[in-house]
Amino acid sequence: MAGFMDGAFASGTPIATLAVLALCALVTLVNLASLIVAARRIGAVRTGSTVPAGAPVSLVRPVCGLETFSEEMLTRGFRLAYPAYELIFCAADAGDPILPLLHRLIAAHPSVPARVIVGDERVSDNPKLNNCVRGWEAARHEWVVLADSNVLMPPDYLQRLQAAWRPDTGLVCSTPVGARPAGFPAEVECAFLNTLQARWQYAGEALGLGFAQGKSMLWHKPFLEARGGIRALAAEIAEDAAATKLVRAAGRRVHLVAAPFEQPLGRRTLREVWARQIRWARLRRVTFPLFFAPEIGTGALLPLGLGAAAVEGAPAHLALLAMAALWYGAEFRLAARAGWHRSPRLVLAFLARDAMLPALWAAAWMRSAIVWRGNAMDIRPKAAEPLRPRVRTA
Repeated sequence: MAGFMDGAFASGTPIATLAVLALCALVTLVNLASLIVAARRIGAVRTGSTVPAGAPVSLVRPVCGLETFSEEMLTRGFRLAYPAYELIFCAADAGDPILPLLHRLIAAHPSVPARVIVGDERVSDNPKLNNCVRGWEAARHEWVVLADSNVLMPPDYLQRLQAAWRPDTGLVCSTPVGARPAGFPAEVECAFLNTLQARWQYAGEALGLGFAQGKSMLWHKPFLEARGGIRALAAEIAEDAAATKLVRAAGRRVHLVAAPFEQPLGRRTLREVWARQIRWARLRRVTFPLFFAPEIGTGALLPLGLGAAAVEGAPAHLALLAMAALWYGAEFRLAARAGWHRSPRLVLAFLARDAMLPALWAAAWMRSAIVWRGNAMDIRPKAAEPLRPRVRTA
């Protein structure tokens, strides 16, 4: 690209056009660098785990309602190729429709120690964290995994989490990767989750800026108990943001698994995609505002589109088109290299995603409320106040 620009803009090009092109090239190079770093990091073989081989694990899974893939996702938890683990399912409501499925699966797999705990404790405004408290406290083993009910667990799920644990680790987690999309909106969701969000997660971790993700989290229970236990994660509205800050305050690091675990999406509507992304954007803005602010430049459409409107001449527009091709081509290449979802419509999904990004970014600054599973939550920081336990029993 440098040679093309040198020849095309040798003389007579307005300074303003050259400045715009230079700025667009800089943004493009930053994103290409993140894609290259992520591609080198994802799937890399790592050795030196400090988790004892075969250490017993407690696998705590909060559940709420039946979803398209619920039976498959929960069944996989009973079929892990691991010698010693227990399953603890946490449901806040005794009338939850997922409970009959859980009892049937437990009966069908008697060789796996498993139980259901019904009832939450209100330690925060985060219903997921409230749902996990009793499961965490009931866990019998020192190594505890908190895993969402829609994580697609491979047979070596626990081994892959443990493999990322190092002497300086405080937490190992996995960002979700969208899989099995049904329809174009679900492909847009894949474009958000995979080559955008997972890419930046892995690029950040490679640079020493690992952030926790609540989908799958491996904890050494004594480490967290020494710092307030699971209730300490109520310090932020998002338990993964609280986990990140707690680990960093302890002088430890958040590490990611070598390759992230999939989350089957099925069918999505654009409204559902927007709702999920605006929830996450507002949480990032509240918990890590300095890291959230530059997100406006993580999509190609806004900077290159504004650049196209500002420059003059065919060579300048061709240069911007070449930048876009490099940008989206590198994203598609990352998806192929990592084995993530790809289809002929994926580039269109990139464009749709990038068209949504400026509106999501702006909306995240305008309001401090989210809705999660029907729960309206004010996510503004607030002074600490005593929280009363609230327990429902079956």
